Amino acid sequence: MSPLCFALFGLRPQEPLLTEAAPRPGSGGCSFRHTRLLVLKGPVAQCCPLAARLLPVMAGVSQREVRKAADRRQKRVLEEQRARIKLVSKILQKPQELRTKDDLAVLAACVDTVQELERRKQKTEARKRKLEEVIDEPEELRRKVNLLAAAIQEAQYPVIYSGAGISTAASIPDYRGPKGVWTLLQSGREVSTADLSEAEPTLTHMCITQLYKEKLVHHVVSQNCDGLHLRSSLPRKALSELHGNMYIEVCTYCSPNREYIRLFDVTERTSLHKHNTGRKCHKCNSELRDTIVHFGEKGTLEQPLNWKGAAEAAKKADVIICLGSSLKVLKKYACLWCMSRVPHKRPKLYIVNLQWTPKDDVATLKIHAKCDDVMRLLLKELHLEIPHYDRSKDPIFSLATQLRPGEEDSHSRKLLTKDSPEGVASTVSGGWYGKGCAKGRRKKKI
Repeated sequence: MSPLCFALFGLRPQEPLLTEAAPRPGSGGCSFRHTRLLVLKGPVAQCCPLAARLLPVMAGVSQREVRKAADRRQKRVLEEQRARIKLVSKILQKPQELRTKDDLAVLAACVDTVQELERRKQKTEARKRKLEEVIDEPEELRRKVNLLAAAIQEAQYPVIYSGAGISTAASIPDYRGPKGVWTLLQSGREVSTADLSEAEPTLTHMCITQLYKEKLVHHVVSQNCDGLHLRSSLPRKALSELHGNMYIEVCTYCSPNREYIRLFDVTERTSLHKHNTGRKCHKCNSELRDTIVHFGEKGTLEQPLNWKGAAEAAKKADVIICLGSSLKVLKKYACLWCMSRVPHKRPKLYIVNLQWTPKDDVATLKIHAKCDDVMRLLLKELHLEIPHYDRSKDPIFSLATQLRPGEEDSHSRKLLTKDSPEGVASTVSGGWYGKGCAKGRRKKKI
C-alpha cells in the first residue's frame, strides 16, 4: 500500500493489515487459502468498509470466510459477556462481609455490569410491587368513600368504567390479579371457571344500576364479556360493552346487524379470529358470529360494543369512576380519556382497584379496596338502598331469542333458568377466556 493509504488508515508502514487465523481442522494443508484465514486488523476494518471488503479478496480469502470469522468473534464476545454477568451476579448475591479481595477486584473492574444488574433488580422489584394487592384501613376507606360520594353529587356527568374486578364476587376470575386468568396462564397453570350460567350480578352491578336510576351515573363503559350489566337491568343505551357479550350473537350480513340474545354462552365453538357460532340467521340464513373481542383483535361491531356511546360519554364526563380495572387495556383507548384537553379541563379520575394501575399518577383519588365494599359504603353515604337481584325478573329472559327447531344440539352449555342455581357448578371454560395475546400480533378487525 502507498504511504497515503497507511496515513488514511492510521497505520505504521510496518504494521500488517491482515493477520493469520488458525487453520481449520481437517483442511489437510492443501493450500494457504484453504488452511489459513486472513482477518483484517485494527482501524482498517472499523473505518474503511471498502478496504474491509477488498483486502480479503486481494489476499485470496472469500467473503464467506470473513463473515464466519466475524461471527466467531461476535460469539466469543457474547460468551465472555454472559460469563462476566454470571460471575458478577454471583458475587453480588454474597453478603458484603463474605466478599474476598478477588471478588472486590472483579466488581471494581466491571462497574458497568454491576450497574446494569442493579437496574435489572430495581425493575424486577418495581414490577412485583405493582402486582401486590393493597387494602386501605377501614377508617381510611370510609374517608375516601366520603370524598367519592361528594364528587358524584357535585358532578354534572359522572361515568363509570368497569373491569373484571367487579365480577370476582360472582366467581368469575379477573385477568391480572393473583388468581387472574393471565396470571395463571403465564405461570403455566390451567384456567377453569364455574359454569358462567350460574353467575349472577354482584352487589356492585346492582349498585351501578341504582346509581343510574338516580341519575348519579349517566353511562357505563365495561370491559367485561359476562353480560352481568345487562342482567342487572342496566339499559342498553347506557351501556358500552367494549369487548362483547357472551350471550349475544349477531348476523353481520343483515343491515343493520341482526342481534340474537341467547340464554347460554354462545362462545363454545369460538376463539381468537374464529367467531362463527355454528348457528344461522333466522332471516337471511347466513352464519352467526359471537361479539367477543379477544386480546389482539379490534372490535368494529356497532352493538353491543357501542363505541359511539362510550366516546360521547367520555366527552361529556366531568368525573370518571374506574371500578375493578387494571386499566392496562383501557388506557390505550385514547377517546376515553380526553387527554388532548388542558389538564384542568380533563375529567376528574377516581380509581377503585387493589393493585397499581398506569393511571394512578393522574387520579384525583385512588381507593385500595374490593369493589363490593366500596359500593356498599358509597350507597350508604348517598342514602340509597341497594337493590336485590331477582333472577325471575332478569331482563335477559324477555330479551332472548329462542332457538329454532333443529338447533337444540348446536351447543352443550347450560341454559339460564328463572330458578336460582342449586348444587355445585360444573367446570367449563368459555371460548373467550384466556384467548389471544396483545403482544406480537397484528390487530384484526372483526
